[in-house]
Amino acid sequence: MRTIASDKKVLIAGLGVTGLSCARFLRRLGRSFMVMDSREHPPALDEFKAAFPHVPCHTGSWDQSILNESDEILLSPGIALSTPEFEAAQKAGARIRGDIDVFAEHVKAPFVAITGSNGKSTVTTLLGEMAKANGTKVAIGGNLGIAALDLLEEDAELYVLELSSFQLETTHLLGADAVTLLNISEDHMDRYPDKLSYLRAKQRIFLGAKMVAVNDDEVLSSPMVNNDMKLAHYGLNSQDLNKFSVSAAGAGASIVRGFDELLPVADVALKGQHNLSNALAALALGSLVGLRTDAMLSALKTFKGLPHRCEFVRELNGVKYINDSKGTNTGAAVVAIESMGLQASGKVIWLAGGEAKGADMSALSGPATNYVKAAVLFGADAKLISDAIDSSIEQRLVDSMSEAVQVARSLASPGDVVLLSPACASFDMFANYEQRGEHFVREVLAL
Repeated sequence: MRTIASDKKVLIAGLGVTGLSCARFLRRLGRSFMVMDSREHPPALDEFKAAFPHVPCHTGSWDQSILNESDEILLSPGIALSTPEFEAAQKAGARIRGDIDVFAEHVKAPFVAITGSNGKSTVTTLLGEMAKANGTKVAIGGNLGIAALDLLEEDAELYVLELSSFQLETTHLLGADAVTLLNISEDHMDRYPDKLSYLRAKQRIFLGAKMVAVNDDEVLSSPMVNNDMKLAHYGLNSQDLNKFSVSAAGAGASIVRGFDELLPVADVALKGQHNLSNALAALALGSLVGLRTDAMLSALKTFKGLPHRCEFVRELNGVKYINDSKGTNTGAAVVAIESMGLQASGKVIWLAGGEAKGADMSALSGPATNYVKAAVLFGADAKLISDAIDSSIEQRLVDSMSEAVQVARSLASPGDVVLLSPACASFDMFANYEQRGEHFVREVLAL
């Protein structure tokens, strides 16, 4: 196992949340390092300078000579490996890795890793709640909440990490105790040349894994190479021995393991078909790391989900308003439209738009035709969505979230659902998806 040696020149590239966590970790190890960011004033610069006043910090460009002289570069996930300066540094002999790679070397307790295009934050948080109900000292983070290296200060009995494709790109041997790849849909096509490249990055989660929870509803959820990993299966569409699934649909449906009923679906606090799949994933992962079934089911009865993920905001004049601002890609929006469309007695008034990240919007066409009465579109790539859906669907182009909510209200009838699920990133109009969702919620509550 190769660790960061004290005689190596170590550079942290990127000074955001991850870069700052790397700096704190290296200080705990007693290692010297320096920091670089191409931005003049990166987000964590002031905090870094206050905490590390004597550490060299270069901002405003990638200094190639410094990069080339580095032995180890800890690359923040927002920076692509294909950036020319870092490709050149690799050729000059620098070893480029990420914070998750370092975490995997230093972690002393079992850890679970979760990735996928959609649902990973929900599954990560739910599994954490299951562990707490089990009486296990758990630490939760990674791409969600606390940076992975900061988690190591908590001395937990179990770590649960959400991992992005960007983090996995710079992870050479994860070696997690249990992992899952929930699903794959087009995302980050502004960073990857094609969907296969994106999938390959996600599949890196299986490197060195001891156990894998496989989603039988998603063919790409299985490891491309199975090196004697223990597998646990889950899925909505079929039952099998020891598999976590759902019994026959309808009012009497239950979550089952094999053919043993565990919990009526009606008792699951998370709502929506996609969240049933998330619940099954968490159950499968929890079973692999030894959580008690009764503790996991107890968490399922109380965990209602995360903000901005098909979050119920209010009902007004018979119309429900749902905030799914986290729906930042087509796969997430498809799931939200179908889930809300199936539950509603009426139709969906769909609010969407933003920065498409180079994604193909055609997957939205079918769900929109089936469930959407009107689409209220905004942002830089509103026209891409408009062109992708059937012209028979009423469409309104608007300039702001305030206008979008007002137009949606005018179009909605009792029984309809007004759904914000943008299918796009938020950066053209908002700082992040949270700010976008909060703006939507404020406008809805002001109606």
